Amino acid sequence: MRHDGRDYLTTAQVARALGIKPASVYAYVSRGQLESVRIAGIRGSLFAVGEVEALRRRTQQRPPAGVVERIRTEITLLADDRLHYRGHDATELAFTADFLEVVDLLWGTTTTGSDCPAAQAAVTLPTLPGAGRRLDRIRVTVDLLGAADGSRGSIGADDVAHKARGVIDAVVDTLPMVAETGAGSTVAQRLWCRLSPMAPTAPRIRLLNAALILLADHDLAAGTVAARVAASARGSIYAVISAGLGAFDGPLHGGATTLAYDFLASVLADADGPQHRVAEYLRGHDLPPGCGHIVYRTHDPRADALLRGLEAEGGRRDVLAAVEAVRAGVTGRPRGFVNSDLALAAFTLRYRMVPDAAETIFAIARIAGWVAHAIEEYRAPRLRFRPEGVYTGVRPAT
Repeated sequence: MRHDGRDYLTTAQVARALGIKPASVYAYVSRGQLESVRIAGIRGSLFAVGEVEALRRRTQQRPPAGVVERIRTEITLLADDRLHYRGHDATELAFTADFLEVVDLLWGTTTTGSDCPAAQAAVTLPTLPGAGRRLDRIRVTVDLLGAADGSRGSIGADDVAHKARGVIDAVVDTLPMVAETGAGSTVAQRLWCRLSPMAPTAPRIRLLNAALILLADHDLAAGTVAARVAASARGSIYAVISAGLGAFDGPLHGGATTLAYDFLASVLADADGPQHRVAEYLRGHDLPPGCGHIVYRTHDPRADALLRGLEAEGGRRDVLAAVEAVRAGVTGRPRGFVNSDLALAAFTLRYRMVPDAAETIFAIARIAGWVAHAIEEYRAPRLRFRPEGVYTGVRPAT
């Protein structure tokens, strides 16, 4: 090809025009966003000015490749080892409000009882294995409700809140009963008899309600990011909740409560006492399950609030003694404090709840947060989560 080169830029010139490194110019070439040419008498690759200008305009309208959108949110503030929902201290709300009142606060709406077709989900759910995880039943329930809702694509805030309230009602009511008596009207009352064989006294219900509130949202945890990505793609609220549950269902998120439960149960069962089991574990590990946190520096306010509630309610002292043994064992280590996973495990052990009760409580609570983030995300630009991969595989033959 012969040309005087006046309508073309060199690699260095393109890099300066786009504000990138010369090597990054060829990344655009490999993705088909720039075309390089060779011109007789001019060394190196050249690029048409028009193409470069068009690319510059496109890249100025969005973050650089690989950068994930910064998410501005009015829902939850995590700062100075404190947790606030829309300006309200979550640890205070936990013992002064009902879970559904906090749901309304998070969603920015006022919800009432729903007419969600929970019965349709209940028809199918008994075919699941009786010993299956409650989290699996929750996930199937959400999918069935979405399939049964002909208007599931509506993403107006009021419609979303109405549908989501129906989801919360359904995932509670389709769980198998553990005790046949004691069901009530609040979420905590209806959930209690599906997790614990013990009598649902008012103090116990208050603690379960507090746990639901304390775990309702936690800013941009993995499940919440997954939920917001689904909402950004304008998935239905059922799809959003399913996306959140998908990320939640793993040992580093929702499953962390089960690991904490298993560890605390082993501390309680040690014939040589709780201190022995804790010391034995710490000989080979930095921290046991249910300790430390990536966000908090010195303490987890959710754990502190729930454990204070357990202490005030009284009852089995061995569970709290086991927690204190864990706390004493990790004190002085980096991030050496108990977190909400261990506190929730202590709560479920204290009241002889089913082994996956902690994970179940966590999942139901966090649905509230995912819905709040979905309502917020539905108002944001669509498909804004689009980082670009940096290809490191085999290059195609030229």
